[in-house]
Amino acid sequence: MTPRRVLVPLGVAAVIAAGALAARGIGGGSPSGSPAPDGLPPATATVTTTDLVQTVQVPGVLGYGTPVALPAKSNSGTLTWIAAPGAVVGQGQPVYAVDGDPVVLIHGTVPPYRPLEPGVTGPDVQQLEEALAALGYTGFTVDDEYTWSTADAVEEWQDDLGVEETGTVGVEQIVVVPADIRIALQTLAVGNTLGGGEGGNESVVTYTGTTPAVVVGLDPAQQHLVAPGTPATVLLPDGSTTAATVSAVSPVATAVDTGDPETSTTTISVTVALADPAAAGALDSAPVDVDLVAAEAQDVLAVPVGALVALAEGGYAVQVVDGEQTEFVPVETGMFASGLVEVSGAGIEDGTVVGVPV
Repeated sequence: MTPRRVLVPLGVAAVIAAGALAARGIGGGSPSGSPAPDGLPPATATVTTTDLVQTVQVPGVLGYGTPVALPAKSNSGTLTWIAAPGAVVGQGQPVYAVDGDPVVLIHGTVPPYRPLEPGVTGPDVQQLEEALAALGYTGFTVDDEYTWSTADAVEEWQDDLGVEETGTVGVEQIVVVPADIRIALQTLAVGNTLGGGEGGNESVVTYTGTTPAVVVGLDPAQQHLVAPGTPATVLLPDGSTTAATVSAVSPVATAVDTGDPETSTTTISVTVALADPAAAGALDSAPVDVDLVAAEAQDVLAVPVGALVALAEGGYAVQVVDGEQTEFVPVETGMFASGLVEVSGAGIEDGTVVGVPV
């Protein structure tokens, strides 16, 4: 004789299956309420082919990224003007002024370390010439040689800036960063005298990028969840969500001082870029939540979690409905996500109708 399979509604089988369900963080999933007189379930759902995504929600801060100090290259002089916090400074614009003369931003990666004048060659020369050309100055060849033609263009530039026309660019006259910046904080005040830092390393301002981003202090145990390009979703303070992508992951864990040595912890800084920066609106800084993809299953068969019925002998089944006939079919479960569960079993295919609670 074929042994009879015993079906136990999940409400009764909670003791049997609670451990498995609780481990997955899901609720009950069997027919609840009274079945229809003819034995049909009170409601049905359809097995569908879909993608399932499990996410982990972590807190973050929406802003403009981690501020970076911008050191002054001058060892003397009085600060007479500083760009205001929140101001965006582009190429050719002043970041601050010393003794009334502007210190101008140019794009590049080679920090100023020597005067640029006729006869000098090198990548810092080409960097300056590229900036001059981008600002509309002509009459010279953009290369790594500082010629008298370069000096003529520099004099024209200096005239437009309202400074002495020397044809030479001193270390203290420019700051170099890869792109436009947004002033985060004035670390010195107008009226302060430069010269307190050896080698001119005092910071006049801190700056960030100009595009809103979210910074997450991630537990190192969750580092496997992120890499540049990892998709994410940001829950904004107004309750709306916006798509995002992990743009940078720090390779170094940083200690977080909580004030209590027993609860101090370490985090990894993760930068998340918004797909639509305008979604941040006028927010300058705000706490947000970020959903990171923990696991994903593509093109799998799934049913509502409530369609599962626990079997007394272990495992699960779904009640397959075919017209006026029903049959409990054992299934293997896979990923649980968003109220759905991945299932597979004999006769389970896209379009199969299964019973669910009301």
